Amino acid sequence: MSRKKKKSATKNSSFNGSFRFVKDDRFRYATGIILTLFAFYLFLSFISYFFHWQTDQDFRWENVFSGPEITVENQGGKWGAWLSDLFINQWFGFSSLLFPVILIAWSIRLFGIRLMKTWTVTRNSLLLIILTSILLGYLFGSASGFLGGGPGGTHGYHISRWMVALMGTAGTGFLLFFLFAVFVLFTTPVLQMIRDKREKASVETPNDPTDDEPAKETSFETSGSDPVTKPPHPANEEPDTDDFIVSGSGGSPDSTAATADEERSDGVEITVEKHTSEEHMEGDGTAGKLQDYDPTLELPHYKLPTLSLLKDYESGDTTVTNEELISNKNRIVETLASYKIKIDKIKATIGPTVTLYEIVPAPGIRISKIKNLEDDIALSLAALGIRIIAPIPGKGTIGIEVPNQTPRIVAMKTILSSRKFQESDFELSIALGKTISNETFTFDLTKMPHLLVAGATGQGKSVGLNAIIASLLYKKHPAQLKFVMIDPKKVELSLFSRIENHFLAKLEDTTDAIITDTQKVISTLNALCAEMDERYDLLQMAHVRNIKEYNKKFISRRLNPEKGHRYMPFIVVVIDEFADLIMTAGRSIETPISRLAQLARAIGIHLVIATQRPTTNIITGVIKANFPARIAFRVSSGIDSRTILDGPGADQLIGRGDMLFMSGSEPVRIQCAFIDTPEIDDLTEFISEQKGYAGAMELKSVDENNTESQEVNLRKRDDLFEEAARLVVLHQQGSTSLIQRKLALGYNRAGRIVDQLEAAGILGPPEGSKARQVLPKDDFSLEQILNEL
Repeated sequence: MSRKKKKSATKNSSFNGSFRFVKDDRFRYATGIILTLFAFYLFLSFISYFFHWQTDQDFRWENVFSGPEITVENQGGKWGAWLSDLFINQWFGFSSLLFPVILIAWSIRLFGIRLMKTWTVTRNSLLLIILTSILLGYLFGSASGFLGGGPGGTHGYHISRWMVALMGTAGTGFLLFFLFAVFVLFTTPVLQMIRDKREKASVETPNDPTDDEPAKETSFETSGSDPVTKPPHPANEEPDTDDFIVSGSGGSPDSTAATADEERSDGVEITVEKHTSEEHMEGDGTAGKLQDYDPTLELPHYKLPTLSLLKDYESGDTTVTNEELISNKNRIVETLASYKIKIDKIKATIGPTVTLYEIVPAPGIRISKIKNLEDDIALSLAALGIRIIAPIPGKGTIGIEVPNQTPRIVAMKTILSSRKFQESDFELSIALGKTISNETFTFDLTKMPHLLVAGATGQGKSVGLNAIIASLLYKKHPAQLKFVMIDPKKVELSLFSRIENHFLAKLEDTTDAIITDTQKVISTLNALCAEMDERYDLLQMAHVRNIKEYNKKFISRRLNPEKGHRYMPFIVVVIDEFADLIMTAGRSIETPISRLAQLARAIGIHLVIATQRPTTNIITGVIKANFPARIAFRVSSGIDSRTILDGPGADQLIGRGDMLFMSGSEPVRIQCAFIDTPEIDDLTEFISEQKGYAGAMELKSVDENNTESQEVNLRKRDDLFEEAARLVVLHQQGSTSLIQRKLALGYNRAGRIVDQLEAAGILGPPEGSKARQVLPKDDFSLEQILNEL
């Protein structure tokens, strides 16, 4: 198997290499030069044919490659004489002169010059060639044997004779006039010019003074129930017992949709009128306006990755058989019936790895009674990962999620090619996978605004991170997005180092784009905090509230770059294995991350943090408070699940990409899309082979040693400064919590006192999770320091 895989990989790589050679700029330029030269050669041959056609009319194709004893008068030689006779005499006559125009249009496109729509020019030119050939054949025929087939060529002559025989001379003339009129209307702006002139005349015409009826103003008010809202399920409905419905989409019943349509059809017709007066005013007022700034102008030929770089692992729609559905349904009903719980209806929604069985219990059944039978239902089904949702939010049903016997792989190619992702207008669109109802799950990272990913080892966490990064790479230009990648394990994110000159950001004095050293991680996070503060200053100067408004104002050239303004790309910070950073750096890591999580949303900096150790000392309350969006892969215990999701569920997943996504509401079960390492390799190689920037985006380094001391002003010491100093010397323990407890202070004030004590030389610098070192060992040493102050 390994040899076959290697052979297939070699074939794929060779094919991709040939494909990239065709898309290379040098190949395009060479092809453009060839087309340009051939267009001029063809034009020269055609012109020469008009003067020497009688001499060369007996020249035949079989003589093109003959010896020098056969000569022609055409300036294009034998090849030019034959091509001219073919195009002008045998085919389209004078209209063949448009063929060099088509070749020139395609050569201009290959040179990367966007002067015209090439396909439109080609289509219109071919239509004009055919129509002109027929018209010339209709008007002139082959009078006096001119050019053999006539000005319209043999094609135009025979088609026009056939049309005259079919419709007569007058009918053919009317038809040709109609075809040319339609061609002019659809290919030239004549119709638009007439329409604009008519609108301008109607705008300039004053209102008729005899019109006595004033304009009516109509206002619409809504009251009562919203007609779009779905009506609730009738409480007195009594469906048949054990009614089993299989659904592939998980949608609402058709009756509900029909009811909503009936409620909308209230007999009131609304006419929407579009006013164009403001549009004309904008056109008149922006005649001298500068062209909008294009942030992608530095890399104008950058191309988004193609879906052909990804593999399709899916084999079909579903692998769940009817026998499996019926068997699971019967076991659920029997298990509940043994506890005297009657079921009125069951509906099955088949997903890629899990099937959701929605049950409607009989009236009088308590939900908690079914919820407590989770282990019993799992035992009867002999399945791993049974999860009960009681009740399903927005529905009057109870959900039982049962893993499929043969789960299906969700390919990343399928997710990215879906219409939901392709047509999404999110700022940072991310496609994760498919829900139980087989719908592509996408979300906007800017609305989250940060993401916490946790799960046990080998449950799909790294694949989930790759899916998030790949989604962004398939949507954004390098000028619009930058990544800061932190990887303590040094192997998970190393493949993305290839796109350093396109999408990565790093410290200005570092060489590696993927940050692995703990000390450099602290420096990078502090540099991001400095970048955040600088961006907020720019927002304040521009009088806007967020990065979207700022960039819109900058693109429209309403901000002056000479005053420090610049286009701001989004920055996504990806941290893999956050637990290792907390263990090695402690609070030095948590503090800048907390600052970024609290403040960085408005200025376009977003965090994606992943860990395989979801414990309370890693995912602290401060982290959880600022990360409302969380992804939980399978964990080993319910305690870890509650740490991530504030509730159970993650411990009942089946692994291999099965996850729960929570964003301030009930968790959604998703099968994460699978993207393998070779696919990431091909994706990064495709991007790296294109022209990029001179280097990664540089973040300004910050001196952590002097920053806090310079900010602390010892002339404005706290009133309890000396008392706190004596307290920490007495206990030989320098911690904020000690000052809080003994002096009954809040955290912020106690933290400021600790900073002042450090600046005064009484406490040492922070040492991660350990307490600070107390430098004076007795009261005498302390008094000397206080006297110097």
